[in-house]
Amino acid sequence: MITDQKRLNIGVLGCGPISQYGHFEACRRARNARLYAICDVAEDLLRRMAEIHQPAQTFNDYDKMLADPDVDAVIIGIADQFHVEAALKAIEAGKHVLVEKPLGVTVEECEELLRRAEHSGSVVQVGNMKRFDPGIAYAKQFMDQEMGELLAVKAWYCDSTYRYTVTENVQPMVQLSPNALRPEGNPKLDKLRYFMLTHGSHLVDTARFLGGEMVSVTAWNTQKFDAYNWFVTVQYASGAIGHLDLTVAVRMDWHEGFQIYGEHGSILGKTYNPWLFKSSDVEVFSARDGCYHRPLGEDAHFFKLQVEGFADTILGQAPMKGANLEDGVAAMRAMAAIARSVESKETVRLADVTGGV
Repeated sequence: MITDQKRLNIGVLGCGPISQYGHFEACRRARNARLYAICDVAEDLLRRMAEIHQPAQTFNDYDKMLADPDVDAVIIGIADQFHVEAALKAIEAGKHVLVEKPLGVTVEECEELLRRAEHSGSVVQVGNMKRFDPGIAYAKQFMDQEMGELLAVKAWYCDSTYRYTVTENVQPMVQLSPNALRPEGNPKLDKLRYFMLTHGSHLVDTARFLGGEMVSVTAWNTQKFDAYNWFVTVQYASGAIGHLDLTVAVRMDWHEGFQIYGEHGSILGKTYNPWLFKSSDVEVFSARDGCYHRPLGEDAHFFKLQVEGFADTILGQAPMKGANLEDGVAAMRAMAAIARSVESKETVRLADVTGGV
């Protein structure tokens, strides 16, 4: 049940790195939510996280957390392979869901989740937290309100060889457990699949958020000196064209951003390593006044803003700002289409694609 104080009681599933880096603190900082419960099968890790974050309840069994009537919503912060199953359980228990990106690992399972959630009454949001980057949100606002017809979108997401040197200085010191639940095998060994699901899911969602629905993709992949590069040409439903660059990893600093050309203006954006919690530097040129405009975006705790937006939607105070289930399915289709295009060396329509990455 929703509390009288209009704060959402959230239970976080998974005490691993993404929850330690983002979700626990986001729930504690959010103006309209509360870190009510945490859950993990690794009891040693569960105890350590409870000591740090002081939730009201801890659970080593997900079903028991879902059975708690005071849990309003869950954040699913576990391995990609478990996302859909955990989200379905939460919906069946009548809980709202914020599920980490990517939504799942195959088109079919994501669509099954969409079908079963459609009439559930549960709010389901996908954790593409970059939509809450103030700079990216400002770019989207300009596009919707002033830019007019879209001509072209270029977007790039290039992880850096120096990424861990940077993040180890700014992230919490992660606690691990040998008792943690892991998917079969080691998903990280298949780098084409792992990099696309982990990093490509961000790039594809940003490109869709700004450019709209994608109709087809033509993709190439190059691998040299343990670096992986995808160049992707996109045909948008609007008639605009796009170019995506996913590279893991570039021999330089973190390199992420976008360029957008439209009827009444253009946008140039530089996005930073997310763990710096720094708004994208976005410069908008408006033909209306012949001037460039730049937002400050002083509050850029994307994970906190994501939780606040999720809670606002559930509490009835705002429409959903984050990615919904349709967005999650479309992103999965785009990633699968990119994989099929690389394999076939042909253009692939998103509507025709099946399977995973």
